[in-house]
Amino acid sequence: MGSVRARAAAGATVVVALALIAAGTAVLLVLRGNLQNQAGLEAEVAAREVAAQIATGTPYDRLDLPDGEEHPVVVTGDDGRVRAVGEDVRAVDGKRVGAAQGAGSVAPPPAEDEDGEDDDERALKPGEVDDDVEHRDGTADVDGAVADYRFAVVEAKDTRGEQATVRAGAALAPEQDAVGSVRDAMLLGLPLLLVVVAGVTWLVTRRALRPVEGIRGEMAAITASTDLSRRVPVPSSKDEIGRLARTTNETLAALESAVERQRRFVADASHELRSPIASLRTQLEVGVAHPELLDVPGAVEDTVRLQRVAADLLLLARLDAGERPGGARVDLAAMVREESSQRVADRVPVRTGELASAEVEGSRGQLGRVLGNLLDNAQRHAVASVRVAVVREGEWAVLRVEDDGPGVPESERERIFERFVRLDDARSRDDGGAGLGLAIARDVAVRHGGSLAVRTGSVFELRLPAA
Repeated sequence: MGSVRARAAAGATVVVALALIAAGTAVLLVLRGNLQNQAGLEAEVAAREVAAQIATGTPYDRLDLPDGEEHPVVVTGDDGRVRAVGEDVRAVDGKRVGAAQGAGSVAPPPAEDEDGEDDDERALKPGEVDDDVEHRDGTADVDGAVADYRFAVVEAKDTRGEQATVRAGAALAPEQDAVGSVRDAMLLGLPLLLVVVAGVTWLVTRRALRPVEGIRGEMAAITASTDLSRRVPVPSSKDEIGRLARTTNETLAALESAVERQRRFVADASHELRSPIASLRTQLEVGVAHPELLDVPGAVEDTVRLQRVAADLLLLARLDAGERPGGARVDLAAMVREESSQRVADRVPVRTGELASAEVEGSRGQLGRVLGNLLDNAQRHAVASVRVAVVREGEWAVLRVEDDGPGVPESERERIFERFVRLDDARSRDDGGAGLGLAIARDVAVRHGGSLAVRTGSVFELRLPAA
């Protein structure tokens, strides 16, 4: 039972077995009820034929009674004495009724109506047959053979005013034989049908799960080989398994892309860290050998650059780990004024435009980092002007940073937000940062529920949902 096939086959077999048992029981009950009703109808017809003879004045010894084996008949009077009995009928319900007619034989107790009154208390007129009939099951001894019968009891009154009770039966053997035959057929066919159901379910489930085994095997091979370029087989069917295979391949593609991006990140980070470290080490070694040649400002600049790269890498690591911004309210206009007032040593002065009151929810430190990175980027490319503005556009707070530089070519407006990407090819101290500032800015914007994009050649627009 450890496999899906076994559990599916067992479950289907149990369900079908319960359904067949319930259906078979219902069929047997309906069949038995119909056959009993048919036997009761036959017994009623026989009883009314005899009662009609009594009502027309036929003497008891001249009654035309049916064959005892098919329809055993017992006629009793008001006093319970047997007046007539069918041929070869010896006992009914274990009480003997086969004595000479009128010789004192006692019949079974009369049946009671639904209101509890005895049949002989019914007010019948001479020559009438009671419309009511009562059915009951019992046994009869006919010529020494005891069998089950369905009896019908009918009251009648002869022309002399004497009331008689006619009890006629119909054999239940045909009903018992039919029910037994159907029951035996069900008991014989049920196990065979359950075996077929279990086998078909097993085969169908195995065929349906065959693509899953292929997917599992390929995933195991990918795990063992660490080759993320491989893909699992996709079945031609458009069912759940096909969708599972396609989703698995999409996951593998995303994982391959993430691993490749991580490898490039590690390589670029190693390059960015190696350059200032190598330069700093060279200067320190020269300073040890020739103190008069030590470039202290250059060493400090390399150290600062190294510190910035390490801080950027640490922030990216926290963002990749899923760090979420806080829920504090941040006034973008106040943040712009504070940041602008602190940048007194910039090459190009930062001018402020419209500063509408616009509050957002998030991390004050991370949003300040975004503004600083955008201003650093503008300072790097501006000719004589850097301008910052904050506006409200419906449900959005928009921060724009604009410079009068050459702008970003349209084909490069998405690539510049990738990590370690710069439009210049050189990576010396004089060329600026390591290409992480804009990547960090966009990651922070996305995690705050907003976006960062280049709207025109030299206008960077940060859009955040207003608080």
